[in-house]
Amino acid sequence: MNRVKGLVKKPPFWGFVAILLLLAINLAKDPRYLAITVSPVTGNLVGNVIDILRVVAPILLIAFGMCLVIATGGIDLSVGSVMAVSGAVAMQYLHDHGAPDSVGDALAAIGLALGVALLVGLVNAVLVAVVGLQPFITTLVMMLAGRGLAKVVTQGQNTNAVNDPMRWIANGYVLGIPVVFLLALVLIVVVAVLIRRSALGLLIESLGVDPKAARLAGVDRRALLFSAYLLSALLAGIAGLFATGSVMTVDVSQTGYQAELDAILAVVVGGTSLAGGRFSLGGAVVGAFLIATLDKTIVFLGVPASATPAFKAVVIVVLCLLQSQRVRGWIGQAGARMRAARKAVA
Repeated sequence: MNRVKGLVKKPPFWGFVAILLLLAINLAKDPRYLAITVSPVTGNLVGNVIDILRVVAPILLIAFGMCLVIATGGIDLSVGSVMAVSGAVAMQYLHDHGAPDSVGDALAAIGLALGVALLVGLVNAVLVAVVGLQPFITTLVMMLAGRGLAKVVTQGQNTNAVNDPMRWIANGYVLGIPVVFLLALVLIVVVAVLIRRSALGLLIESLGVDPKAARLAGVDRRALLFSAYLLSALLAGIAGLFATGSVMTVDVSQTGYQAELDAILAVVVGGTSLAGGRFSLGGAVVGAFLIATLDKTIVFLGVPASATPAFKAVVIVVLCLLQSQRVRGWIGQAGARMRAARKAVA
């Protein structure tokens, strides 16, 4: 019983419950919603679950990066723009110089895209760690500058390209599973092992809990901030390649649009405090899957585009209320009063 109570108090638990409820709603509409079949044409696995795995890949990456930045006591509002500029660089290069079946051109486009993403992360890190600007203001400026840079790269036009290796990375399958999900899974496992199997995670937490105490203890604040912002930008750059590679087109206005909000929601739902300090990578994974499942549910239920933000907000607010110990206490007290009233009547 104590284990159950302890589990209920953990924020990721409620995120998992929300995912199950969303899936139950979809199953009520279509009993075959979770069915996974093999395509007779391609031999790959198809179904709504596979679609969720494809959608969750970029969200997982930006959520992991955001989790580490928030743990330092900062925030990164530029991840959506980094997705746009990395996708813009890759698509523009392939459009101008790429051959349809060239692996070398695909690798060059990926390298250029990630280089630009790291450059944006480096600017964020320098302004926060060296200059001393507030992370909110710094990344807000880079959010605007990054999308502006994407428009400069593409001359303000939606740019498409043809390159089979790049398309395969975003749309291909390995053993029936989407490549993007497998790549995202490998990346987050590597990051999780690096963070949790070394002192890096503890140092990041100490910086977020009390920067002054961490400095007095000899923690290298600048190195940690550089690591967090560079990693966040790198993961966002990869997410941008996933997003644009799936359609081989970059829309500088829509690629990565509001992705920073999804990343922050995934992190908060997973139990990481916006005040910094202790963070939960596992919770970020649960939060990312919740966002992906919610997005898929909105489309599946046919929620109008105009009502989509409100629907999403209601689900997130209800989930956050369930995570609140005070709200759960009120619910428990109300239930106790109702049981007492029934006994009195009996």
